[in-house]
Amino acid sequence: MSRRWLIFSISSSLFFISQFFRVSNAVIAPMLLRDLSLDTEGLGLISASFFYAFALTQVPISLFLDKIGPRILMTALSAIGILGALVFSWADSLALAVTGRVLLGAGMACNLMGTFKLLTLWFSPRKFATLMGIVAAIGTVGNMVATTPLVVLVENVGWRAGFQLIAAINLFLTLVFYVVVCDPPAETPNKIDGGSSTGMHAVIANIQLLFKRKDYWIISFSTLVRYGVLAAFQALWAGPFLMEVMGYSAITTGNLILLLNVGMILGAPCLGILSDRLFRTRKGVVIAGLIGMTLTMIILTVIPAGTQPTMPALLFFCFGFFNASGLLMYPHIKEMMPLEMAGVTMTGVNFFNMIGPAVFLQGLGSLMQALYPDASRGPEAFNAAFILCAVCLVIATMLYFFTRERRLKR
Repeated sequence: MSRRWLIFSISSSLFFISQFFRVSNAVIAPMLLRDLSLDTEGLGLISASFFYAFALTQVPISLFLDKIGPRILMTALSAIGILGALVFSWADSLALAVTGRVLLGAGMACNLMGTFKLLTLWFSPRKFATLMGIVAAIGTVGNMVATTPLVVLVENVGWRAGFQLIAAINLFLTLVFYVVVCDPPAETPNKIDGGSSTGMHAVIANIQLLFKRKDYWIISFSTLVRYGVLAAFQALWAGPFLMEVMGYSAITTGNLILLLNVGMILGAPCLGILSDRLFRTRKGVVIAGLIGMTLTMIILTVIPAGTQPTMPALLFFCFGFFNASGLLMYPHIKEMMPLEMAGVTMTGVNFFNMIGPAVFLQGLGSLMQALYPDASRGPEAFNAAFILCAVCLVIATMLYFFTRERRLKR
């Protein structure tokens, strides 16, 4: 295997780990509630703290990734994430659990943008979109491992030992990454993103230009809502909803969340092909995906408890499939900005992408606790949460109609 493909493989593996940690709380939520004596609001805070830290860490990453390089930055942050996984596994209180998740969020924050940076250094720009899709698919497999496989692991060794095992694997991958990744080849395929000559003044000027674009703010808000709703559902609230409201077992719950990830894996290439080759539009496919997510969320509010898993299985798959349209928000805004701004543009959108889960994870938990203090995990509480998510998706969809786009040439 050539060095560039080895670098691709190991950096993608670190993103796989990042995705696992993002959503791992969903299937262990009942254990966290029991072992840490939490209520719904506290559980939401624990899960949201990962995303707050992840999002805020995007700011220094956007400023220093080009100057420091992905090798040092990803290695240093991964070490922080490994410590966070261990702290979380030792937690016996809300404060310690939040501390662990904050360290985890900061530690995983560069694994996607750092991998994208390595792709620009080691591969031709003509391969970037294809490789980006493969990286996204690998990350989604990480989400899938955090469903039924995590349930099996936890049932055998417990959630604390399970997290310690994943931390050990993360340490191994980080050491391999540090050894394998080196300076880019002399002839970097993408010169515009490959150097360290980007001065801080130029970076700040690019950020100011980006902030003046109406389309950036609409797309950023839309991805905040789109990924916020998905991650709040996928990373936490789907587990309690399926087990406590619908009455499904932990294994069935894991399987249903697994189907959501299958939908995302299949949706990403399908919707990408529709966007690139058939409809030649990012905007139209994104709007269709947002509408599909909205309808799926509304249907979830009317399914009675005890329903056979067939209908929820279809809905979870569709929810993941339609959500995959959100990946097109990145090329949508990137193609409207100068090429030399590609890095800061994608990182700028990614900041809001990661703030979304924090807002919805904590916000939904607080809403459910406030509206139904004596039954915060009952069907009425979840219906209220799902209706709020649907309303936010409707607002994002309506706003997206006002974006412009650079139509793809045939």
